[in-house]
Amino acid sequence: MRRLGVVVPALFIAFGLLGLVLGSTAQPAAAKDDQHTVEIVSARGVINPSLAHYLVRSIDQAERDGAVAIVVEMDTPGGLDTSMREIIQRVLASRVPVVVYVGPPGSRAASAGMYITYAAHVSAMAPNTNIGSATPVAMGDGGEQQMSPEMRAKVTNDAVAYVRALAGERGRNADWAEQAVREGVNVTAQEAARLHIVDLYATTIDDLLRQLDGRTVKTAGGDVTLQTADAQAIRYDMGVVDEFLHVISDPTIAYILLSLGTMGLFFELSNPGSILPGVVGGICLLLGFYALGTLPVNYAGLMLMGFAMLLFVVDIFTPTHGVLTGGGLIAFALGSLLLFNVPGAEVWVGLSLWTILSVTLTMAVFFLLVARLVARSQHAKVTTGREGLIGLQGRARTDLAPDGMVFVDGALWEATSQDGPLPKGARVEVVGLDGLHLFVRAAAVKQDSQPVSAASH
Repeated sequence: MRRLGVVVPALFIAFGLLGLVLGSTAQPAAAKDDQHTVEIVSARGVINPSLAHYLVRSIDQAERDGAVAIVVEMDTPGGLDTSMREIIQRVLASRVPVVVYVGPPGSRAASAGMYITYAAHVSAMAPNTNIGSATPVAMGDGGEQQMSPEMRAKVTNDAVAYVRALAGERGRNADWAEQAVREGVNVTAQEAARLHIVDLYATTIDDLLRQLDGRTVKTAGGDVTLQTADAQAIRYDMGVVDEFLHVISDPTIAYILLSLGTMGLFFELSNPGSILPGVVGGICLLLGFYALGTLPVNYAGLMLMGFAMLLFVVDIFTPTHGVLTGGGLIAFALGSLLLFNVPGAEVWVGLSLWTILSVTLTMAVFFLLVARLVARSQHAKVTTGREGLIGLQGRARTDLAPDGMVFVDGALWEATSQDGPLPKGARVEVVGLDGLHLFVRAAAVKQDSQPVSAASH
């Protein structure tokens, strides 16, 4: 019953998460005028696969709904090149005008966000926003790493050609876009509108829709004249699942999930039957692997962390006084340093040294405590089952010459005395057993011993 009380909540957790993942992430459709609808979605945070999938699905939905336009409200520090290109490819193929609005005030469209802004059919910025800083960088375990002149030239020229192509397609300032890539320049909303980096400067979404009205844009389906002055604006927020997957795709959170999963499974393996730590650890580990799948990962670092897990598990079954656990912690720390050390990764993809030290120290304390508990349990005296009878005291119910009957642990047992004949009523101590047959000897009388339960006749 005790285990059942642990299993049931664990199953509820597992099936609850599974239901969220399998459930539809699309928001319920609101009542709207099919002829004059503008759908608004948000692109906030790092541009990664989960955000890319969300935006692609949103454009698909806008096409099915026959929306006048879809407005992407953007605030991003940048993101993955692959996710950025996935979004841009969908924007270029869209039959519904895609409007990128860098807002609300205080937002930015940096790095990959700048490319997406350039790809939009119409681009706009809110007050106190900025755009630019699109210089390619490489990250390592100590932060930004220097690329060779040849590699930097290759990467930079590729980025310049890409953004100039987008600028030419939309008729925007290609020279400034090249500066943003080569020199990392950044401008405010007012300056961006003046330099024709973006098309409009709009204080609010309503102001944006007013300025869009009557504007003609070229989409994959042909020229479209926007009619947004009296359009009904409907906001579609990111679903719970999309939001959750986007959050855990952060490198630090993915790293912590992997660490928690490792500790949970280790605890379950070292204490079979705990169940809940194993379930929670397995879920954390799977979510961590999902998050790693959305990030640029150095597989050498990942294999080092996997090797560390193997050493932790082996140390449970072949105790080495902490040698394998110590080696596992070293492998885990080295794997952490290498995990996101990938050429071409952006600034946000990486782990701080303090994060690595904190997590590794926490795991060291955890594994040392668990290892100590395991060692203690292995050397502890057995107190249950037949083996638990050894050391217990009782009384002889018949003469032991040397065989007879004894009363131990509330039951009668056949017994053999190893001290020679013992009289009926003698105090005995169990020293061994063979099946249901006990081997006893005369017990030393202890001053503080409690009376032994036995019949008086």
